[in-house]
Amino acid sequence: MIVSEAVAAVLGGYPLLGTDVHSDFDLATAAMEGIPAAAAYRAVETGVLDAEEFYSLVVPRRTFERRRDENEPLTVVESDRLLRVIRIAVYAADVLGTESKARAWLRASNRSLRGKAPIALLETDVGARLVERALGRIEHGVYS
Repeated sequence: MIVSEAVAAVLGGYPLLGTDVHSDFDLATAAMEGIPAAAAYRAVETGVLDAEEFYSLVVPRRTFERRRDENEPLTVVESDRLLRVIRIAVYAADVLGTESKARAWLRASNRSLRGKAPIALLETDVGARLVERALGRIEHGVYS
C-alpha cells in the first residue's frame, strides 16, 4: 500500500475524509482543504495516538471540541501536523513489522535521538525528519 493511502485509511478513507486519496498530492490537497474533525479523531480511535498526544501534537482539546461540535475542519496547520504524525506512525509500522511494535518504539527513549522518545519530536518538521532518519537506519539494518 502506498503511504498516502495508508494515511488516508487511518483517517477513515473516503467516508470520513470526503475525498479519495491515492497520492501525496491528494493528501496535500486534503490538508489544504482541512481534514474533517471526525476523520482527524480516528487517529485516536485507531490507537495511532492517545487523546493527550492528539491534543498536544495536533490541536488543543477545546479547539478540537469546538471544531467537532460546529462541524468545522481542522486548519491547514493542524491538518499538516496530523498528517505528519500519522505518516511517521505508518512508516514505523512498515519498518518494524507491526502497529504495536511501532507504537512502543515511538514512545520509548531512543539513544539515536539523544534519549528522547520519537513521538516527542513530532511536534516539529525538523524533529519528524530526525525520526524518519532513525527509521531509515533501522530499515536498512543499521542499529538505531
